[in-house]
Amino acid sequence: MFLKNYTSDVPVSQTIYRIEQVLIRCGVSGITKEYGPPPDGEVIALTFHIDFEGKPLTIRLPADKDKAHEALWLDYVDDAKLASDGKSIERWSGSKKKKTKAHFKEQAERTAWKLVQDWVEVQMSMIQMKQADTAQVFLPYVLVGKQSFYHALRANNFKALLPEKVA
Repeated sequence: MFLKNYTSDVPVSQTIYRIEQVLIRCGVSGITKEYGPPPDGEVIALTFHIDFEGKPLTIRLPADKDKAHEALWLDYVDDAKLASDGKSIERWSGSKKKKTKAHFKEQAERTAWKLVQDWVEVQMSMIQMKQADTAQVFLPYVLVGKQSFYHALRANNFKALLPEKVA
């Protein structure tokens, strides 16, 4: 599996700051941070406003540390045999250090946010280089009510994208 940034040691706060700086330089306004539930209370998404052809768009960019955590863990265990609890490895190969799933939590959060940073930098570069426009890049993340456009489409089994059946 190809995993970019899986060894990043850049603190999440610094990565989020860098994302905000790119967004500000590209003309967004009203950046807000959404925090997860206590006790962690970590940043789980950035929301910002950007003008597109005279219309304001609200964009929400999440970083799902739990899904990143699962992906890192599954990549790490590879061919090794997981214990029945799924949280540790029953049979260790000689090349693996003894680690448990808990060891990957902070790395997963750093990696998830670094991927968002890379994605934002590339997408903003695409817009500035006239390779794409704002709506084209951010459409899946545009908020429609309280959910993203992508999630609204998905909730309806993408019916709005599929041609109607002709009888």
